[in-house]
Amino acid sequence: MIYSVLIISSLITSWSSFNPSEESVYFDAVHNKRVISSLVATKTIKGAKTYYQSSTTIETRIIKDIRVNYMYDVVFDAALLEKADVHISVNEKPHAEASTQWTDPNYQIIKNDEIEKTVTDSISFATIQLFFKEPVDIKPCYSEQNGSFNTIIAMGNHKYEKVNSKGNGNIYYYEAGVLIKATIHSGVISFEIIAKNED
Repeated sequence: MIYSVLIISSLITSWSSFNPSEESVYFDAVHNKRVISSLVATKTIKGAKTYYQSSTTIETRIIKDIRVNYMYDVVFDAALLEKADVHISVNEKPHAEASTQWTDPNYQIIKNDEIEKTVTDSISFATIQLFFKEPVDIKPCYSEQNGSFNTIIAMGNHKYEKVNSKGNGNIYYYEAGVLIKATIHSGVISFEIIAKNED
């Protein structure tokens, strides 16, 4: 009997590894009431690991034409961050690169190819997860771009502000646990993202 249970468990585990679950969410990026880009974020679960990716390229004009590309690649192992890579370019030139890597017993934060600092605190929630999960009862939120912890403030009615160390905040709106809208202040450009159905 036990042998049969082990065989079944093994088959289920193998099936899960070869058939990962995947979820994608889609948003329009809006600036000055005009759609300037689309954003897609993907969550893939393979065994104990969860892979998050997001990318968007924003084109608009602020005094002159500007094209900003954001790419996030984040991996969680069980409930903890394993690594995060962020690449941001402006007009096809590198603007910022940040990497967070777990190297037991801490995280190394690398910015623009230089080790900036280490973080000893556990990282159990990061910015990219806001696309997929309403941050109920969550306060610290790791910024993959800045390599620091932001604070999430519940504002009521499923509305949350994520505030960084400089006091600047992004606001996220949810319905039935699903992100429907957010106002983003990226440092390069401010814009709004609005959820849309997959084309």
